[in-house]
Amino acid sequence: MTDALLRIAAALERLAPPPAPTPDPAGADAFAWHTEPDRLVPVAEVARVDLSLLLGIDRSRDTLLANTLHFAQGFPANNALLWGARGMGKSSLVKAIHAEVNRRGHPLKIVELSREDLPSVGRLLSVLRAAPAHRFVLFCDDLSFSHDDQHYKSLKAVLDGGIEGRPANVILYATSNRRHLMPRDMIENERSTAINPAEAVEEKVSLSDRFGLWLGFHPCTQDEYLAMIRGYCDAHGIAIDDQTLRAEAIEWQATRGSRSGRVAWQYFTDLAGRRGVKL
Repeated sequence: MTDALLRIAAALERLAPPPAPTPDPAGADAFAWHTEPDRLVPVAEVARVDLSLLLGIDRSRDTLLANTLHFAQGFPANNALLWGARGMGKSSLVKAIHAEVNRRGHPLKIVELSREDLPSVGRLLSVLRAAPAHRFVLFCDDLSFSHDDQHYKSLKAVLDGGIEGRPANVILYATSNRRHLMPRDMIENERSTAINPAEAVEEKVSLSDRFGLWLGFHPCTQDEYLAMIRGYCDAHGIAIDDQTLRAEAIEWQATRGSRSGRVAWQYFTDLAGRRGVKL
């Protein structure tokens, strides 16, 4: 009988293994949150560019940097929503500022939370709350919601709700192409079909209202686009004359049908490959 019980216990442990131990926050500056089981996975090397190479977004850069420095130093700071044109450096800015704040001697961790894992955000906050000696930027990239998506309700507790509130050592930075995180036609449909239109719209847009900072990103000018590429060339030691760079970059932009920081980097990647330069 004892042997049978031991075999049953071993089988149950294999079916439901214990959760992986939470890594020491001192062991890394960046983590990714995963579920099933819940765990923080250290990120050895964050994919980012230097803050000095992000051009055309000076006001947003300075505002977010100041807010992050306040938070890292233990002073009050706002959650931030970076919204606007695609490819204009919203995600890159968050990661670059995290690196810059650490470079200035203010220890700061960043934890990436995917939109699909938003229902687990309460459990993540409990993990971060248990490490009060560290300060965390909770980063949710490309945040948006469809008409039947209820994940946004999970995020409200992080921003401005719940009996516990947001831990004092956690701040949320999110990026989105939409200012209100939801498509305009969805908001308009709520207004036209609801018994009380104002209440229906308030429910949908109240999430974005909970961000203390709204930082808008807008399409860049052609001069800014060319300046971005020139900055990349100078930083990586690629010599190219202005006339050639301008002609090739504008042609590249025309084939893409858009002009942004992402397109500038894609042209530069092609240029570096043709010149045999490793990035």
